[in-house]
Amino acid sequence: MALHRPTHKMPKRAIKAWRLGGLVAWVFELSLPIGYFVLSRRFDGWPLWPFFVLGGLVILLGIWHIFIAPPLKMLYWGYNVEESSIDIQRGIIIIRRTLIPMARIQHVDTERGPILRLYKLASLVVATAGNEHRIPALSHDKAHALRDQIAALTESSDDDV
Repeated sequence: MALHRPTHKMPKRAIKAWRLGGLVAWVFELSLPIGYFVLSRRFDGWPLWPFFVLGGLVILLGIWHIFIAPPLKMLYWGYNVEESSIDIQRGIIIIRRTLIPMARIQHVDTERGPILRLYKLASLVVATAGNEHRIPALSHDKAHALRDQIAALTESSDDDV
């Protein structure tokens, strides 16, 4: 079997879900410089320069999480489901490819957190011995169809063994 680049991508609305998730993460990251600022005002002698350094880093992280990373995920993440295996490509800076033989799959699930539910998306979770592999932010219907397809393919691969 020739290994070709995965052709199936996430739907375009996944970018909106990833941006909202990035915004939520960024709000929590904001607590670092804000917390330092509050403590520096409470305890005399704490310098303000760490507040500005932390604040600048958190602003850069926010730009990354909200504006840069989501379109890059869309560009580089993909998957293929074939009779004998699942091929998942993921990553932004380091691109990883995982080829999962159907015979190794123990179970397959779908997950939907609050942000994914808001955009009618779901993640497909493929479990092997000791690992879980995710195909994130698929349309809800596509995730369920893939789950059923993979479950059927794993049953037929079990019959072949």
